Amino acid sequence: MAGLGVQSMFSLRPATSLRCRASLHTPIDPKRKSVYIPKLPTGMINMDELVVLREDEGMQASTSNNISSTGRVSDRNVNMLITKLNTIAEAVADRAEMHSIIGEQRNDWNALFLNSINSITLTASLMAGVAAIPIGDETPYILPLKVSSVILFTAAAGMMAAVNKIQPSQLAEEQRNATRLFKQLERSIRTTLALRNPTELDVEEALERINAIERAYPLPLLPLPDKFPKVLKPTVWWPKLNLKKNQQQQQQQKKRSDNNGWSVELEEEMAGILRVLKTKDQEQYMTCGELVTNINRTLAVSGPILAAVAAIGTGLIGSSTVHEPWPALIGVVGGALATVVNTLEHGGQMGMVFELFRNCAGYYVRLEEEIENNLGERDVQKREDGELFRMKMALHLGRSLSELEGFASYASASCEDDDIKEFAGKLF
Repeated sequence: MAGLGVQSMFSLRPATSLRCRASLHTPIDPKRKSVYIPKLPTGMINMDELVVLREDEGMQASTSNNISSTGRVSDRNVNMLITKLNTIAEAVADRAEMHSIIGEQRNDWNALFLNSINSITLTASLMAGVAAIPIGDETPYILPLKVSSVILFTAAAGMMAAVNKIQPSQLAEEQRNATRLFKQLERSIRTTLALRNPTELDVEEALERINAIERAYPLPLLPLPDKFPKVLKPTVWWPKLNLKKNQQQQQQQKKRSDNNGWSVELEEEMAGILRVLKTKDQEQYMTCGELVTNINRTLAVSGPILAAVAAIGTGLIGSSTVHEPWPALIGVVGGALATVVNTLEHGGQMGMVFELFRNCAGYYVRLEEEIENNLGERDVQKREDGELFRMKMALHLGRSLSELEGFASYASASCEDDDIKEFAGKLF
């Protein structure tokens, strides 16, 4: 009996636990018609807005793709421009080295021709003098010395004519200037690459400057330009100036509210400097250049003529038709004068002085063009920055900024050209 009681107790526990678990779930009455479903909030999902959102996402994705592709194209263009400018800079550096070497060679030409011609002329004069010394009654002169003297005088005359046509000192000065300008161009290109991204205009300007320098100072010896021009013209080693690059730089920079640094006083200063440059500085170097050209032309003609006359005089030594001592005197004195003339021309480097005056005149002509281009542009925002331009003019002229203020009075129409007593530049 006890065993049956225990068994009944254990058999009742699972039934009780099942009833407890079943009570946790509410039974559904099949007779109940309505079922409660929680209502979703209105406006939570709108199909039209969903479509618009998808379209916006697509447009943003395509826009970002276009921007990224445009950025890649822009980067490629900038890299290509940098490569071009680097290539131009390397070519310019090589060109500067070439002109430097050729300049040294032509300077050596001047020294070697000068010493050689003077040695030949003096030797011929000495032979002419010795040939005229009587040595006994039967041999009043020495034929070998006379013939040698004539040959040397003739060779000296020919060499003088050739060297005077070439003007080695002038050629050397041209190459020195070309070397300086090419090095300046290379520094300008390197500065552009260091400060900002280059543009197509920078590449075009660099190529134009290279061509302009080559036209002004050609590397080949032939064809020779006229070394004794009747009308002196300043050397032009720059391309035609324009304000496109300045305008582009102004667009990249923030526009200034103070008229881009320009004022009425600054315009009067620049106008006064322009008038002084044209009236005094440029005119002075043009006049000096013409004077040097005339002197050099006279020396270039006189040297070969004197050497030729000396050769003729030496050839007449001992002739029965000419009384002594005139043939020997003409030979010796003519040779000495030819040596002096040759030394003055090439020892004094008259060709170099002529080229120097032409370059100085061209230097001031370039400043005049820069001032005219800026003053001719009515829109001040398209000009160079006024303060920077004023400082640049002061540096080019070798003056301080305060000294430039005194040139404003020369811009007045009441000021005559004769009233201008000073020069604008102090460098040369």
